[in-house]
Amino acid sequence: MHRKLKLSMYHSLDIFSRYISFNPCRALGLYTVNAVYGDTITMPCRLEVPDGLMFGKWKYEMPNGSPVFIAFRSSTKKNVQYDDVPDYKDRLSLSENYTLSIKNARISDEKRFVCMLVTEDDVSEEPTIVKVFKQPSQPEILHQADFLETEKLKMLGECVVRDSYPEGNVTWYKNGRVLQPVEEVVVINLRKVENRSTGLFTMTSSLQYMPTKEDANAKFTCIVTYYGPSGQKTIQSEPVVFDVHYPTEKVSIQVLSQSSTIKEGDNVTLKCSGNGNPPPQEFLFYIPGETEGIRSSDTYVMTDVRRNATGEYKCSLTDKSMMDATTITVHYLDLQLTPSGEVTKQIGEALPVSCTISSSRNATVFWIKDNTRMKTSPSFSSLQYQDAGNYICETTLQEVEGLKKRKTLKLIVEGKPQIKMTKKTNTNKMSKTIVCHVEGFPKPAVQWTVTGSGSLINKTEETKYVNGKFSSKIIIAPEENVTLTCIAENQLERTVTSLNVSAISIPEYDEPEDRNDDNSEKVNDQAKLIVGIVVGLLLVALVAGVVYWLYVKKSKTASKHVDKDLGNIEENKKLEENNHKSET
Repeated sequence: MHRKLKLSMYHSLDIFSRYISFNPCRALGLYTVNAVYGDTITMPCRLEVPDGLMFGKWKYEMPNGSPVFIAFRSSTKKNVQYDDVPDYKDRLSLSENYTLSIKNARISDEKRFVCMLVTEDDVSEEPTIVKVFKQPSQPEILHQADFLETEKLKMLGECVVRDSYPEGNVTWYKNGRVLQPVEEVVVINLRKVENRSTGLFTMTSSLQYMPTKEDANAKFTCIVTYYGPSGQKTIQSEPVVFDVHYPTEKVSIQVLSQSSTIKEGDNVTLKCSGNGNPPPQEFLFYIPGETEGIRSSDTYVMTDVRRNATGEYKCSLTDKSMMDATTITVHYLDLQLTPSGEVTKQIGEALPVSCTISSSRNATVFWIKDNTRMKTSPSFSSLQYQDAGNYICETTLQEVEGLKKRKTLKLIVEGKPQIKMTKKTNTNKMSKTIVCHVEGFPKPAVQWTVTGSGSLINKTEETKYVNGKFSSKIIIAPEENVTLTCIAENQLERTVTSLNVSAISIPEYDEPEDRNDDNSEKVNDQAKLIVGIVVGLLLVALVAGVVYWLYVKKSKTASKHVDKDLGNIEENKKLEENNHKSET
């Protein structure tokens, strides 16, 4: 309990002075206020205001224990006074309940402050400990190495953490795991520097590291662990990935081509690579037929390759310490057609044809005639007109894209004109159809003439020229017996054939026309025609017999007409002979 004395103001001040002098460390308990650097420090006076309070006062203690008064407030006059202390000029505020506030907290504010309440006969004290905290900046990894090398201890970088209070702890991580110091492999050094004007710390942790090949994509970070008003916290740097150099341990060669298979005429690129970092930039390429390696960059280009490029290809480092090999097969396809081009032969001749294939693999061969695929290879023991045409021998390698060859034979079959003439009386018995069947190549030109007069017949009909054959047809209605001549001529020869044709009154039938002729009749119609001709001949013979019998009878009674009748008999005999010849 505090004593209460009825003293004058001056007497009270004297007691207060003597109390200060003899009790510098007196305290009723410890109380801590945690403040953030730059914020306002608020310290309540944790004493109950006693009766008869005269005034309150705040002080802080120097390291040697001596007090420094900073604020005074009278309980009667309600006035506030701040001591002339440079560190706290314009920063202090003392409320009516004697709570002390300090603006813009500094590290130097980290002291022991004391609240004092004074009555006439007693002085009460309550100390408060102020702790100031400053969160550091985000760690940065500076002075990073351009690259790291395996088997070499090298400075990776420095982790810098600025403006921390109190000083924090810096830790290095690789891929999220703490890096522990290992002699000659992981070497960590930490140094801290205090800013004398602010009292803040800057920490720098350097890391020397000997990487392995597996560290090529490793992420390195550093973390600072520090204390704040609410406890321990951490801040992490941005991750950093380093280029790790390591020597080549293996060389490989590969073939770069537009397709999976290579054929003659292609361009081929060989690529050689090493698995080191950085990769080798120069290699030796070994080409079939070359005794020495060819120095080149990581690629070697061959253009328009031929079949002799097939073989084993190698590449190595320039010191020949490592090597790899691959085999290249250049596919080829040769086709020889005998004969080829344009060939002219005569009808009936033999023509041997051969298509010979030479290839790197089994090839497929087929023939095409006039855009139609043939089932078998052509063979000509006796050429016919229908054998003429454009023949193509084509071959492909199925496994090799784009490898196809073809050669062409244009076969021309020539022949002299051959003529066959036929005749028939039309069903209306008003006209006769005469057909000239022609074979030959080149296509013969056909003319019709009437024997005796030599006049040309221009009104003709021709069928389509197919396989060296066609027909020329005329329709006539002769009033007397005539002889028609068919003339067929091409560059090889001129052929002439004649045919006797009786007057329209005498029916005539010849062998049926070729079935391919456009005017040919069906087989049944031809049979009917033959029967009709036979019946007609029998009727003609019967009529001739009757006429002859009558003629003999008349000759016996009319002698003056003998010569005339004989002449008629001779005429009939000649007509019959002509008819018989033409029928034959």
